[in-house]
Amino acid sequence: MMKKRLPPLNWLRSFEASARHLNFTLAANELNLTQAAISQQIKGLESQLGVTLFKRLPRGLELTEAGMAYMPAVHEAVERLAAATDELFGEGRTRLLTVRVNLVFFTTWLAPRLARFRQLHPGIGLHFSSNIWLADQDKEADIDIRYGKGSWRGYLAHRLTWDDLFPVCSPGLLANDSNAELEDVLTRHDLLHVIGYEEGWGFWLKQIGMPRVDPSRGLQFDTLITALEMAALGHGFALGRTSLVAEMLASGRLVAPFEQRVPTDEAFYVVTPEHQYATPQAKAFLAWLLEEAEGARNAAGQLASES
Repeated sequence: MMKKRLPPLNWLRSFEASARHLNFTLAANELNLTQAAISQQIKGLESQLGVTLFKRLPRGLELTEAGMAYMPAVHEAVERLAAATDELFGEGRTRLLTVRVNLVFFTTWLAPRLARFRQLHPGIGLHFSSNIWLADQDKEADIDIRYGKGSWRGYLAHRLTWDDLFPVCSPGLLANDSNAELEDVLTRHDLLHVIGYEEGWGFWLKQIGMPRVDPSRGLQFDTLITALEMAALGHGFALGRTSLVAEMLASGRLVAPFEQRVPTDEAFYVVTPEHQYATPQAKAFLAWLLEEAEGARNAAGQLASES
């Protein structure tokens, strides 16, 4: 079936204003048109749609059933178009930038750095949305920070972290295991798992070569920040990721008692829609993120070369 041709935007605006006011004269005043022009555009819209949208009464207007059914969709479309125009091109307005970010990345990596961005761009308002694992794209976010291997259809992805995986625990957990071998220690303590990471304990144990350790043992969590907190409280071993545990290691809340480390292909990425207009605010935040990530990578490389 052939779809109806979309009516002209000015006809839809006249209908939306008339439906709100239930008065052609008030709609004409709002749109800086004459009452006759509004009436003519409404007649054109009704003719194209093949329905009557208004009942013309002696005192004002009343929407027909078709008009009442059409009004919510037209009103929403006009409002969204006006909001998008104002956000992208309005003068002197602060654009609120919405960033969707994994909670552990926000807490351990992004939050400690945000003061620098706010100092550089004090006029950009920020709204953060922290969700867990991604089932579908968040269409309302200007920028996503996702965990994975960097491939999402319809999106451009820039890598932010380069991590090694290694066991971390509370300083007191190994009080009775100071001379024990790693494999023996891991068989005696709980492993703290995080749902959603492909390269978790099973991957790490296989890479290291520890077949005696059961990779399914222990507790499971849906966020890495929870697993790290449980490790700090002495409940077992979590798998630390270089970029995310640096602060907890530096403060002494966690220790990394073993030398064995495994590089991970998974990483955090900043992700933007491939075919969506990027606002100046989004471009500024993206450029700043990539600069921070490069600085962190260089600092980690320098530290590794000195050790």
